[in-house]
Amino acid sequence: MSIDLVEVVRSGFRECVHRGSVVIVGPDGEPTFEAGSVHVPIYPRSTNKPLQALTLLKLGFEPVDEDELAIAGASHTGEPDHIRLVERLLDRYGFAEDDLACPPDLPMDDKARAGVIHRGEGPAKRYMNCSGKHAAMLATCVVNGWPTTGYTDAGHPLQRAVTAQVIAATGEPETDLGIDGCGLPIVPVALVNLARAFATLATSAPGTPERRIADVLRARPWVISGTNGPDLLAMRAVPGLLCKIGADGVHAGALPDGSAFAYKIDDGADRARIPLTMAILQRMGVAWSAELAELAAPAVLGGGGRVGVIRAIPEAIPTSG
Repeated sequence: MSIDLVEVVRSGFRECVHRGSVVIVGPDGEPTFEAGSVHVPIYPRSTNKPLQALTLLKLGFEPVDEDELAIAGASHTGEPDHIRLVERLLDRYGFAEDDLACPPDLPMDDKARAGVIHRGEGPAKRYMNCSGKHAAMLATCVVNGWPTTGYTDAGHPLQRAVTAQVIAATGEPETDLGIDGCGLPIVPVALVNLARAFATLATSAPGTPERRIADVLRARPWVISGTNGPDLLAMRAVPGLLCKIGADGVHAGALPDGSAFAYKIDDGADRARIPLTMAILQRMGVAWSAELAELAAPAVLGGGGRVGVIRAIPEAIPTSG
């Protein structure tokens, strides 16, 4: 059962409510706060990208620099520097864009999308937000001598390894897989286990693949998120935070001490995401600031002026136990 988490207030009137489920775990991995159905598996969507990138590292993928590793775990917005990283990775291993098995798309970033349309281009695989991950998967197939055709199939050795890594990191039992938006297999994961997996990444010993993934994503939030992306905004505002969004209202993250969170917004609304994340971080004891307060209460506009607010419902995410 989900609960009311975020409200949209216009002119003092509650206009909309976004429902969902949230869990916060302490450094010991035990829940310190639960709301809704946090032990029931959901599709983590792109919050599993750090675990997918971790698998690639363990399988021998060696990026030429940390930007290349970051794009392997990114939900990029198709901005020019994102695309250059994807193309560089493809070129380095002798692939063309058509070798990517993700679907074609337009950039998610407004300016980048307008540029593509202005040039008379249409959707392309390189612009799809998962293209960096797919390019890194192709590279990993080359490193291991595996077929590059069919690399998205659940039975391919690459995807068997990814599935095994996600199950090991989350403690989820083996189960039927779904198909993510980019065409890759996806393991259902309970929110509490998703939070614990992020805690493990954030607190692993320096020099381990887990810590390398965490450090790279924390240091390069623009690469994995894009201009004004939720992960960029959150990690820029909270030093040391590791977090990754997923489509349809999923978000997970961890602080350096191993406390972590995960949530799922039932209707998948993006506008509920940042206010909810900020309220969760406040509940976790992050020092409040003007920047965090602004992110926690984006404006509702009427006639071009501020007439309301989007905010976490205080009773849903109280700031203290």
